[in-house]
Amino acid sequence: MLAEIRGLNEECGIFGVWGHEDAAQVTYYGLHSLQHRGQEGTGIVATDGEKLKGMKGEGLVSEIFTEDAMKELTGKAAIGHVRYATAGGGGYENVQPLLFHFQSGSMALAHNGNLVNATGLKSQLEAQGSIFQTSSDTEVVAHLIRRGGFSAFNERVKNALSMVKGAYAFLIMTETELMVALDPNGMRPLSLGKLGDAYVVASETCAFDVVGAEFIRDVLPGELLIIDDNGFRSEMFSVASNTAMCTMEYVYFSRPDSNINGINVHTARKNLGKQLAVEAPIEADVVTGVPDSSISAAIGYAEATGIPYELGLIKNRYVGRTFIQPSQALREQGVKMKLSPVRGVVEGKRVIMVDDSIVRGTTSKRIVTMLREAGATEVHVLISSPPIKNPCFYGIDTSTKEELIASKYSVEELREIIGADSLIFLSTEGMIEAIGRTDEGENKGHCLACFTGKYPTEIYPSTVHPYEKV
Repeated sequence: MLAEIRGLNEECGIFGVWGHEDAAQVTYYGLHSLQHRGQEGTGIVATDGEKLKGMKGEGLVSEIFTEDAMKELTGKAAIGHVRYATAGGGGYENVQPLLFHFQSGSMALAHNGNLVNATGLKSQLEAQGSIFQTSSDTEVVAHLIRRGGFSAFNERVKNALSMVKGAYAFLIMTETELMVALDPNGMRPLSLGKLGDAYVVASETCAFDVVGAEFIRDVLPGELLIIDDNGFRSEMFSVASNTAMCTMEYVYFSRPDSNINGINVHTARKNLGKQLAVEAPIEADVVTGVPDSSISAAIGYAEATGIPYELGLIKNRYVGRTFIQPSQALREQGVKMKLSPVRGVVEGKRVIMVDDSIVRGTTSKRIVTMLREAGATEVHVLISSPPIKNPCFYGIDTSTKEELIASKYSVEELREIIGADSLIFLSTEGMIEAIGRTDEGENKGHCLACFTGKYPTEIYPSTVHPYEKV
């Protein structure tokens, strides 16, 4: 759906390559394919084996990395990042990768996720003399690595990672090696691929398709991959525990052409729609999905019920980031700019509108209104996930219950607020079954915290908004 307007945003995407003569250019294309994961800032750090050089800025990949800018980034390896500001807020200084120069060399870090104990660690480090240049939780890891008591760099990294808690996929690059790490719960997607003789790493496998790389495997929870000119080796810095992949990666965040733990995202979303058809059979004339992430689920619902799928809503792809606005009034205006109903499809029809989630309710209400204004006689809203009632502390910008409309109202009250004839959410059990992960355990490898309030890691008091209780 319209993440820029609606306010449900994932923190970022990361991409790295080692052993390619045009590493920065490959990273550029990789980041471009991950642009949906963050539009507020981007950066690339490259190395020629002797020094690290970085470039970053606030804006889109195509805006920051011009042809002239890319000429400055030469070398055999690079890491890159696209950012949506959550932890640490916005600002140029928080755009990643973060690059640090020391007397003994340099280090660059790129991070997808959020560290729930960063505030406490930062206080301890400052008390010990550390001086922070950013408000990003990522910088905490850099200080932990430098202050580690081990001589071997990989041992310093593993020691630092053992001290942080939360969701993280890290790329850590020096002049001589690239290290890749995933948190012990595996809460963020991260995959390893091969491009000729070069190794590539990305938040989503769609980036491999864009650059022409072959998928090798997913990075394991608690795993540290060390990539250098001799290839790659694997070490475990933590025992994998209670795998808890963010379920919204399947439902909303990831591109449909990505695979997460062997499951194609488009297929998972179609199955979510088919499960909706089982749980919420409704008599109607047409099914439509809210572009873009809900279209797969809408197609699945239509296939299962036999009700025709139609393009009842059209997305205007030429509205720029000017319309990423924080106020409700501007957010509502943004909906009008971004979406248009197709009168010829919905006029005089009973319409089923499939969407992936409801966060604040503003967008859903406006879309229902637009469909009615276009002549729809009935509008039934079906959501391909359960109600989001609890804040996320792992890198999604819903940090308080106050902003989550489903935490304050019943489903029937929500239906009245958005003006729908009916409103039905997919059950948690149905969602897990439809996605099809085969992990052991009650949650089948899913993080369900935003739906159930049961968090896979400890939540520290400093992580929680002052008026929140977990």
